Parts: sequence; structure tokens; C-alpha cells
Amino acid sequence: MKFSDLKVTTPYLELPPLFYDIVEPTPLHKPYLIATSPACVKLFGIDEPLDLDGQLIDIINGTEKLQGSKTFAMCYAGHQFGYFVPRLGDGRAINLGKVNGQNLQLKGSGLTLYSREGDGRAVKRSSIREFLMSEAMYGLGIETSRALALIGSQTDVAREQWEKGAIVLRVSPTWIRFGTFEYFKSRRKYDMLENLADYVIEESFPELKDQEERYFKMFTKIVHNSAKTVACWQSVGFNHGVMNTDNMSIDGRTIDYGPYAMLDDYEANYICNHTDMEGRYSFSNQPPIMQWNLSILANALSPLVNIIKMEKVVEKDFVNIYESEYLRLMKNKMGLFEEDEEDVALLKWLLGSLESSVVDYSRFFRLLSHYDGDKTALLELCEYQQPLQEWLESYDTRLTKEKLSCQERSKQMFGINPKYVLKNHLLQQAIEKEEAGDFSMINDLLKVALDPFFEHEELEYLNVPTPKTYKNLKLSCSS
Repeated sequence: MKFSDLKVTTPYLELPPLFYDIVEPTPLHKPYLIATSPACVKLFGIDEPLDLDGQLIDIINGTEKLQGSKTFAMCYAGHQFGYFVPRLGDGRAINLGKVNGQNLQLKGSGLTLYSREGDGRAVKRSSIREFLMSEAMYGLGIETSRALALIGSQTDVAREQWEKGAIVLRVSPTWIRFGTFEYFKSRRKYDMLENLADYVIEESFPELKDQEERYFKMFTKIVHNSAKTVACWQSVGFNHGVMNTDNMSIDGRTIDYGPYAMLDDYEANYICNHTDMEGRYSFSNQPPIMQWNLSILANALSPLVNIIKMEKVVEKDFVNIYESEYLRLMKNKMGLFEEDEEDVALLKWLLGSLESSVVDYSRFFRLLSHYDGDKTALLELCEYQQPLQEWLESYDTRLTKEKLSCQERSKQMFGINPKYVLKNHLLQQAIEKEEAGDFSMINDLLKVALDPFFEHEELEYLNVPTPKTYKNLKLSCSS
């Protein structure tokens, strides 16, 4: 079966018209295929290579449709940098329909009712970044939206300068956001709020259907999922950059890759978004911001669920689940698989030492996976060695409590600490090569992104230290 043979349904359009706007994509000029994800294709049972489908570009560009498709944009509100915006919506995303439990969506496909002062477009550089990082998060085992394919074009798009437009064909089990609930709560459309909650249960939490207190149980699951996702972000060193409530998926997965970054040197208060002047969405602030976003969602659901009950879940469950999941992940990264009451202190000490020593976060943990007592290689990563030297001495003592041999511990750690991480300097190189007509680095990055723990000796050029001028850069929201 080919991708163009898929038959989609549009269950979201069974909701009242206030939820969406029927809209046609606006095609790009002279579209061309940049990349496809062979891993994402597997979600659809497609047995023909995606890039051989002659209709693929036309479907992404909106000049052809999948069978059953009726294209639409979704309406929602949201808190942006802490301030409520009563109507946002899919300003440059258009939905194609649903198949195999996945909602297909075009990002950058033109104006919608919700574009406000925007142009409905996405530029090529940000589209390449979203395409690659969506699949990289999947490769790291983190819940995320996916990217099926990416096209470029000769359409001019005005940002800080003139750039070329692109469209990402992205997929997710749901595109409903915290802000979708905020929209109907703010308008006091409580019947619509209930319709939405029922739809979310049907789409994302079907096991709750017909249960008593199903809306409260739905909220509890959202809290739990969101806590686990942000724990994963912190463990791998991912900074989302724009944790507005309209960018938060209702099932807790990672969506909307804007000015994100993977940490270079460990810097707890790193801010990847240069628009974020006050550091609201800094790396270390992500867990409390997720908790704040969940409190906003609780308020949006308050016409359906007792607010006090939900606030207790946000206050207690979120913190407990986040802290336990983060500790579990970090202990695994350190190769500590036995229980020890001093491990929390050891972890805090390590993070402080990494920052004081000025050490690349992901390279440190991958090299720690090789550790056999010889500190030389690890210390050579440091700009200042003393803080990490002292920590390693305590780490040696802690390792004596482990039951696994050094070789067994290393094997476990190699499957936890990725060798390949999509740092911004690599993404920028791939973008610059694509502009010159060379797509090879995008495909190479996709390969390691989908299998980041493997050695990939032929792609060793992607496992290089970040040049100093590229370390922990701030990026633009503009895309």
C-alpha cells in the first residue's frame, strides 16, 4: 500500500462548528521533497517507500487530498508567557484527517481563520528543525508528535529576512491542547467543554469511557503523563523554549518544536529562546512551569470537576511523580541501579559539578558509560577539573554498592545515554547544506536521531564537540 492510498476519517468535525474552521491549504510554489521518515511510515502500514509515492508532494502541498479528507484548522486559546490570549488556534496548521489512530497535520500550509497577523507559513530552517527533532525525541524514547515528511519550495516568506517556505507533514494521536479547554471555559461554553472532554476521553483515554468521575480521572492521567514527559526532558537535557499552554498536548506528549535546544555545556538556567527575556521557560524552570500549566488546565476544567480535588493532584501527584521519575532516569544514566538514600544528594552534587566544571551534558554521560575507574577522559572534557574530580571520588565509593560488574553496568548505560544528540550546531550545518541543495546531512541526522544509542561509525562526524561560538545559543521564535 502507498501513502496516497490511505483513507482518513475526520471525527473532530463531528463536534460543533465552534471547534474548527473548514479551510483549504494554500500551495507552495515549486515544491520539492526534502526528507521522509522511514520509522514514522511504519505507523500507517505502508509497504512502499514514501519517497517513491508520486502523489506525496501534492498531498503535502494541498493540491491533492487523501480519500475521506476534509481539511480544517482547530480553535483554541492559551496562556502565552503567562498572559491569557482568548483566541489562538491553528494559525498555520491544517488538519487532513485521522488514520490508524494518528492525526495528520500540515504545518506551514497557509492562512486560516486563526492566523491573526501571521502569514500561515513556516520557513525551511524551522521546518527542518521540527522534522528532525520530532523523530529524535521518538528515538530517545520520549512521548512526542512525529514527522512523516518535509517539503521545501521557492515561495518567499518574510521573517527577519526573506526565507523560503516549507511544510512538515506531522502526526500525533491528538492535537488537542490545554488551551482548547481554556477557550471554551473562557467563553462559558460549558456544554462545549463537556463535549470536548468526552472527545478527549474517546481519543486519548478510552479506558475511562463510562467510568464514574471520568473527567477527574482524565485530568489525573494528564497530570501523570505530563510529569513523566518533563522528567524525560530534564534527563536528556532538552529545553522546549515555549511552554505556553497552547503548546501543551492534552495527552502529555511533546509537541510544537519551536526554538528548542539540547544542552551543550550543562547550564541549569539556560534559556534557548531569546524572546524569553525573563527566563520563564529556562531549562531548570520547565518542571514548575509544567505544574503551573496544569493548574491552568484545572481551572479550565473546573465547571466539570471539583477544583479542589484537581489542585491536590497538581500539588501532590505532579511533584511526586516528577521527582521519582527524574531520579530513576538520572540514576540509570549514572549507572546506579541499587537503592541508596544518599543518591539524591549525589545527583545534586553531580549537576553542580558539571556546571562548575563547564562540561558538555550528553558527552559526559556517554563517556561515563565507559567509566572503569580511570578519570582521565572524563576530566579532559572539563574546562575546570576540580569540581568533577571531587565528585568522581565519591562516585567511586558509591559504585562499590552496585551488584553489576563494570562491563554489565556499561552495557546498561550505553542503552540509556545517547551517543548522538541533535545539537544546534549540527542542525545549523544541515540547514546550510540543504540551502546549497545537499540533503545528505539531514538524512544522516535522521538516521542517528532514530537510533541514537548505536555507534554508527560511518557517521562519526556527527559526534563532535560543540564549537565554542555555538554553545548554548539562544534562538528566535520566528518560523
